[in-house]
Amino acid sequence: MPEPVIRPRRDEDLPACAAALRGVHESDGYPVHWPADPGRWLTPKTMLGAWVAVAGPAVLGHVALTESGDAIAQAVGIAAPELALVSRLFVAVDARRGGVARDLLDCAARAASDSGLQAVLEVHAIAAGAIALYERAGWRYVGSGEGAWTAADGLPAKVRFYIGPS
Repeated sequence: MPEPVIRPRRDEDLPACAAALRGVHESDGYPVHWPADPGRWLTPKTMLGAWVAVAGPAVLGHVALTESGDAIAQAVGIAAPELALVSRLFVAVDARRGGVARDLLDCAARAASDSGLQAVLEVHAIAAGAIALYERAGWRYVGSGEGAWTAADGLPAKVRFYIGPS
């Protein structure tokens, strides 16, 4: 397989992204609730940019930056317009353990910085693997709270907030 390349996501990537996301959902339960329109879920209205990791024609992973909300702005102590929220980060099940998630995370953080924004993220508090990735990558935990989505138990998700490395 060719070496993975990270590039801006294109509209024609969406079907492959949705297929990879389906595998992640079935394996890990992310996203918690399968979206009726995965392409729309991968392209939120507040999106600032999105990137894919590819090897040849295969999409290995995905990440997006979106505008931040007030909850995370309060948690990190920075005004929401100065933030870029890392979201929709996933790696296809068969492409894991090769550094793709870290590379996508670094790409999103660099893009935020290049735009004069501070990268932040929120993660479901039970996502131990993702939390370990963020902390190994130098992201700093700044607090906990409720997410803007419901967990599998029907209650608001408990999330951890992180600020990206400077």
